[in-house]
Amino acid sequence: MGSAPDTITAIPNGRVGPAGPRQSVALDTAEALRLLGSVSVGRVVFTRRALPTVRPVNHVLDHGDIVIRTHEGAALTLHARDAGAQGVVVAYEADAIDPDTHVGWSVVVTGYASLVTDARELARYRSLLHPWVQQTMDYAVRIRPDLITGIQLTVPDGTTV
Repeated sequence: MGSAPDTITAIPNGRVGPAGPRQSVALDTAEALRLLGSVSVGRVVFTRRALPTVRPVNHVLDHGDIVIRTHEGAALTLHARDAGAQGVVVAYEADAIDPDTHVGWSVVVTGYASLVTDARELARYRSLLHPWVQQTMDYAVRIRPDLITGIQLTVPDGTTV
């Protein structure tokens, strides 16, 4: 016999959380981008030596494009430089899922990443986006979304916890 979705139970890490599954509701593109723009940290996914690589980064959403800062020698900087104007295929994920209730959302963007080369744009992104890693970040990478998907996680009856 299962627990009701809003029943509180102990979970392995000692925290208390709800029992029961969550309902996954697809987000439309506009809502997915709105939610992506509401957070400043996500994960960029790209290939390195033919294997997936994931890096946590902070970002800014600028007219539907995701912009992150990188540094000389970073794998993504090198891949984007080698790809030229067409860019390199990447995925970008951001979310806000409550660790106790498991309610929230996740957005995944797939698109092409390219280096920002215009000096004015680069200066603008330097003023808008302040990396949280203590390292000189002289480059900016723009991700132009081709595919935007997202889900909202709710309790099965559609209410929030």
